[in-house]
Amino acid sequence: MRVGRSAGLALLLGAAMALQGCVVTTVPQTGQRVAVPTVQGTPAPAPAGKDFATVVARVEPVAESMCRSTPGQRNCDFRIELDRDPSKPANAYQTLLANGQPLLVVNQTLIDDLENADELAFVISHEAAHHISDHIARQQNSTEAAAIAAGMAAAALGGTSSSIASAQQIGAFAGSRVYSKDFELEADSLGAQIAYYAGYDPVVGIGYFSRARDPGDQFLGTHPPNAQRISAVKATMSRLKAAQ
Repeated sequence: MRVGRSAGLALLLGAAMALQGCVVTTVPQTGQRVAVPTVQGTPAPAPAGKDFATVVARVEPVAESMCRSTPGQRNCDFRIELDRDPSKPANAYQTLLANGQPLLVVNQTLIDDLENADELAFVISHEAAHHISDHIARQQNSTEAAAIAAGMAAAALGGTSSSIASAQQIGAFAGSRVYSKDFELEADSLGAQIAYYAGYDPVVGIGYFSRARDPGDQFLGTHPPNAQRISAVKATMSRLKAAQ
């Protein structure tokens, strides 16, 4: 049976997503959360000023403590930097250096968009949470497994070497996106806890989402809707304070 190119790609993508569930064993199912330690006590309020160095000095030790207390093997010596290049669009990200050290970067454009120290603390805490939750490794596992599954699906459909390679590229793209929204919500939840124990108010900190562009609920999008992220943080804080 002959199918059109777009229909064939959709078929391969569907097969890859179905096969991925059989291939990936290290990536949690959608909605599963990474267990984090409970920190005791109510933190002292942090200074109100939106000063990068001051916020880092409060957030970094809490993030490192949670990192070391969370199951798994990872480098917990955070390196947190400010990118002062004013030409770059607002952004913050987490990556790993060659030695495995986690690097968190916030650029000045984003800081200028933030209204207070609580928002800045939440941004930094959110990026630290990505590392604590092993999101880079989990995303790589998902990407690789989906690429393999898509290649297998293309081969099973009698694809050529070229079409199999294309299917693997499609699978890799889908695999890199399939858990992205869950990862963001995980980082929001854990990030809220880090910011709170650093002395900041995460509910105030998520005020940025009420002003930022809303990505909506796009298929294979990288971020969940802003309203969902706000709800996740509020729910986390309600659970945390109820447990105290």
